[in-house]
Amino acid sequence: MKAGWQIKKIGDVCSLMTGGTPSRAKPEYFGGEIRWLVSGDINQGEIFDCEGRITEAGMKSSNAKLLPVNSVMIALNGQGKTRGTVALLRTQATCNQSLVSICPRDPEKLLPEFLYANLHGRYQEIRQMTGDSGNDRRGLNMILIKGIDIPIAPLPEQQRIVTILDEAFGSIATAKANAEKNLQNARALLESHLQSVFTQRGEGWVDRTLDQVCIVERGSSPRPIKNFFTTADDGVNWIKIGDTEEGGKYVYSTGQKITPEGAKQSRFVKEGDFILTNSMSYGRPYIMKTTGCIHDGWFVLRLNDSLDTDYFYYLLSSSYVQEQFAQLASGSVVKNISGDLVKRALLPIPPLAHQQEIVEKLLEISAETQRLEAIYQQKLAALDALKKSILDQAFSGQL
Repeated sequence: MKAGWQIKKIGDVCSLMTGGTPSRAKPEYFGGEIRWLVSGDINQGEIFDCEGRITEAGMKSSNAKLLPVNSVMIALNGQGKTRGTVALLRTQATCNQSLVSICPRDPEKLLPEFLYANLHGRYQEIRQMTGDSGNDRRGLNMILIKGIDIPIAPLPEQQRIVTILDEAFGSIATAKANAEKNLQNARALLESHLQSVFTQRGEGWVDRTLDQVCIVERGSSPRPIKNFFTTADDGVNWIKIGDTEEGGKYVYSTGQKITPEGAKQSRFVKEGDFILTNSMSYGRPYIMKTTGCIHDGWFVLRLNDSLDTDYFYYLLSSSYVQEQFAQLASGSVVKNISGDLVKRALLPIPPLAHQQEIVEKLLEISAETQRLEAIYQQKLAALDALKKSILDQAFSGQL
């Protein structure tokens, strides 16, 4: 530890505050003028605004308090990688119980920006404090946060380090943005080529509804599903959205299986079949590379001989068809597509030989996109490593 530095626990040098949620049964508690943060608003950066709003009456009913401007926010829990994420609050706001505000008691001894930078660099460490194993949904809590040790440098040293970090992270953010823009441009090439293909049709093209080119069947689930899960060797793959990747093309395996009896009450799909999501993230197509059963959140599409499998995949993934799915989707809260509606989607179908020519070109573009994406991921990893190195140096007194 560098001379003049100290180690203190957050609870000894900071005041902590969390929030609350007004009663959902009282619509008059929402839509006011007071910013109301939730865990989804925390994204490793500065917070100047948020979508959520509550009224003063809603704030009082939930025991939430206005948070100090420039306090450090940590997500106590949340979906995916949200838990443990840190942000710096730059506006007046309150929050729900999924967040905690950390405010240095004496800003002449601890700068909020210095505290934020330290906690930001320790994201993985903070997540592990919950015993996170990937599926562990337990959140952080105030006691854990108060017990975190933080290094405290003399105030001039803190100011110097914060200035250096701001400049370095600004350059890193610019490099990331440029890499992301290049990747988006590469991905747009595929969609652009598809649109030109669909708008410059040649001889032999026809428009067909989805049910004219394939059999459309909805999945089904044995109920209650928990009674049919099994780890036995004769279990049948149970296909869920969690077994897929957004933007992926194939389903190779599943995390769960159901009993043969449960399979009899479900819809079996074989290798080579298409499956299509019909609720929540609706309209996402995948090609089966294994066998299994699908629940009622999926359609299975069984193609006829007039369609090339890869052409059909690119067609369903295109904005041309995705925009139709969006128009067909119903439901104000949970968007979904019924079987009768999805069958109406209109598809441009060229002769089979032309489909295969189109696919060859699309595969070339896709390969180039994947190459650029690999470069982008390598660049991101290098930038993240650089950022971690700078933070490690900063808080070990080497910067």
